[in-house]
Amino acid sequence: MRTFGTYSFNGNKIITTSGGGVLIFGDKAMIDQSRFLATQARDDAPHYEHSHIGYNYRMSNITAGIGRGQLQVLDKHIALRRANNLRYQSIFKAYDFITVFKEPTADYFSNHWLSCILVNENSKGITRESLRLAMTEENIECRPLWKPMHQQPIFKHHPAYMNGTSDLLFEKGLCLPSGSNLTDEEINRIKTTLEKILKG
Repeated sequence: MRTFGTYSFNGNKIITTSGGGVLIFGDKAMIDQSRFLATQARDDAPHYEHSHIGYNYRMSNITAGIGRGQLQVLDKHIALRRANNLRYQSIFKAYDFITVFKEPTADYFSNHWLSCILVNENSKGITRESLRLAMTEENIECRPLWKPMHQQPIFKHHPAYMNGTSDLLFEKGLCLPSGSNLTDEEINRIKTTLEKILKG
């Protein structure tokens, strides 16, 4: 069995090349095969010849250079994302109906690329959606957690195998501003706005 790993460099990631990503594994034969398929599967011939279907999945040298440059500050950006999560834990600790996503034990280390919460049932009547809309009114973007694939219209006629977890996360989950470039002023405005909404 071969183990593969992938990293996304989409525009909203900690390290970004505006798109694309990296495929990693330790098997040289598989590395060579992947490179072959990702560079149009062109056979070793003086003319264009293809005995396999390939794709043009190469990252440009410019975007690769941008990505490599950002690797120099990766630890700093992870520290900033982790600090964002700690701030949210501090903001929400007084509200027992809010659950902040965090590491379950000290054995885990999350980069907290995204800080998310669950808004559970409460006597204030605050829901994920009412909180999201209230933040939007203050021009602070928050988004629901990802919509489950079985809820996507394109897959509505396909079989789905679930236990309700993804539906619950989508119903109650909210992604909060989490960028490495949040300023102290922006963080304070987010905190003040959240506290105002939660206090009613």
